[in-house]
Amino acid sequence: MKMTASYFSFEHVSFLYSDGTQAINDISLTIPVGNKIAILGENGSGKSTLFKLLMGLERPTKGTILFKGKPLKYNKSGLQQLRQQVGLVFQEADHQLFASTVKQDILYGPLNLDWSIEKITSQVDKAIALTELEELENRPIHFLSGGQKKRVAIAGVYAMEPKVLILDEPTSSLDYYFSTQLTDYLKKLDTDDRTFLYSTHQINLVYEWADYYIVLHKGKVIYVGERDALFTNDALLQQAHIEKPWIVSVTQMLQNSDPQWGNIAMPHSKEALVAQIVALQKKEDLISI
Repeated sequence: MKMTASYFSFEHVSFLYSDGTQAINDISLTIPVGNKIAILGENGSGKSTLFKLLMGLERPTKGTILFKGKPLKYNKSGLQQLRQQVGLVFQEADHQLFASTVKQDILYGPLNLDWSIEKITSQVDKAIALTELEELENRPIHFLSGGQKKRVAIAGVYAMEPKVLILDEPTSSLDYYFSTQLTDYLKKLDTDDRTFLYSTHQINLVYEWADYYIVLHKGKVIYVGERDALFTNDALLQQAHIEKPWIVSVTQMLQNSDPQWGNIAMPHSKEALVAQIVALQKKEDLISI
């Protein structure tokens, strides 16, 4: 896991909404460079507020947020520089889209960057192709379905080539096909210096993709680390109301069902699980000959 540098650091950060809600409570946290990070926690745990703080949409009530080692600047130029490198796909696409047509909305971000016309055109075309919006690029935004709007929001952020890509419940409003396609989109965007922050309740969708996990509960960070230690900790999963991935459940059932499965390793994909089962079965068949 790549953790030699960080994009963001939270130093004892708290955030209190005007109605008195303590959304974030004394968080100290590092967001490393080059990781695929799943942000987990029940509704109200502080995930969306965390993302707003990362984008400079909210300022901490207490504490400091650093980006690339320097405190965030909340003036116009400071926020502009931040948002050229950090992109957020909102949970509700309607909060993000405002142009007349699909292509105009995707163009908006790149047009505000110091790019050539050629690069802007190339990035927008790639974003449209990636999210399969070619037939919709001239359609008015208000004629789109919820899932189509979400794809436009994803395309608009992708087109700006952010170093940090934040996705707040990105599969809400998406059907099964595009929910599963989303991880394929992200794989195409994966580079050594790009970090992804992906908030979701659909654990089985991110289990094979994410390599790093942060769990929030009542505004506090209660887990930071890799998947195996998280998903085999039943007490923590119950505390945070997190579903156990089916791959983990099946593997644990095998481990407990028969001594021959006792040493089976925790797989990170269904293909790896099947490969282990086949290999152990072949070994058993040879022993019985």
